[in-house]
Amino acid sequence: MKEDYYDILKIDKNASANDIKKAYRKKALKYHPDKNPDDKEAEEMFKKAAEAYEVLSNPEKKARYDQFGHQAFQGGGGFNGGGMNMDDIFSQFGDIFGGGFSGFGGGFGGQQRRVKGSNLRIRITLTLEEIANGVEKKLKVKRKVQAPGTTYKTCSTCNGSGQVMRITNTILGRMQTSSPCPTCGGAGEMIDKKPSDADAQGLIIKEETVSVKIPAGVVDGMQLKVSGKGNDAPGKGISGDLLVAIQEEEHSTLKRDGDNLHFDLYVSLPDAVLGTSQEIDTVTGKVRIKIESGVQSGKILRLRGKGIPSINGYGKGDLLVHINVWTPKTLNKEQREFFESMRDDEHFQPKPESSDKSFFEKVKDMFS
Repeated sequence: MKEDYYDILKIDKNASANDIKKAYRKKALKYHPDKNPDDKEAEEMFKKAAEAYEVLSNPEKKARYDQFGHQAFQGGGGFNGGGMNMDDIFSQFGDIFGGGFSGFGGGFGGQQRRVKGSNLRIRITLTLEEIANGVEKKLKVKRKVQAPGTTYKTCSTCNGSGQVMRITNTILGRMQTSSPCPTCGGAGEMIDKKPSDADAQGLIIKEETVSVKIPAGVVDGMQLKVSGKGNDAPGKGISGDLLVAIQEEEHSTLKRDGDNLHFDLYVSLPDAVLGTSQEIDTVTGKVRIKIESGVQSGKILRLRGKGIPSINGYGKGDLLVHINVWTPKTLNKEQREFFESMRDDEHFQPKPESSDKSFFEKVKDMFS
């Protein structure tokens, strides 16, 4: 089971943004790969801390994680909430170390940062049935890729390191800091030759088909990530990511409430008196349900497990069928005479039983 992000950084859920940053910096310095050479366990802890910080330092991601846990960023097909490599970490979070912190008198932090391509964002609309069952979508994406025939040469300013170093003397000793090379932007390389249709970075736009597996139970507004399917970076940089935003299409008869679904079923007065059976919609097809004789308007029938699967894998929600007895608005003479004759009949007098719950009790049951 994946380790909790709060446990990794040893903070609680109420930690401030500054506390989160401090906790990450402490962990990152402790397990920095240059401080722990050839120590796979330390490198793994370093990556875990960076992944935790990536999520918890972002208010939107933190809110999704607090609500859905790790499942908010997972779903197969390349989705993940972190899965960061060392290049991701040094390119995104180098400022945590004080502008590329390299220790006193040098020693650690000297890894070259690889430039990362920009992310792409795309919004897809899913039906309620697709959300309930999970679906694989093939998306056409226009992304920047390295143009064939483009060649690069070593940057003369940083000699290929991608960093420019500065050493200052402090009361604690010599402090060495680094920052991305202003000439090559941290890539360590510059364009040597490129085709005429490529841009200044040697990239061209190409349309690709990307297969995306959407897990069951996703929520409107949730954002999933397909690693490496964003824009390419120049030279030996790493590709950005494709961010897929989920939009839920409104269903014609079913209404979603978290993992539960609601269906309004209208029953005629004769059917309510005599009982009947009717077909209703579910996310897996139609099902027939039995309506007992004497059913009251407002009764809720619960079909367990006929709702939406939990994104956290905790089973399925229910389908709540709301019974609405339809009272005719117009009557012919014969019908009116019948009901007039029944006005004082004891069988037509309201006699609610203890099992006939009030509206407020029904609402309470719905949310319990």
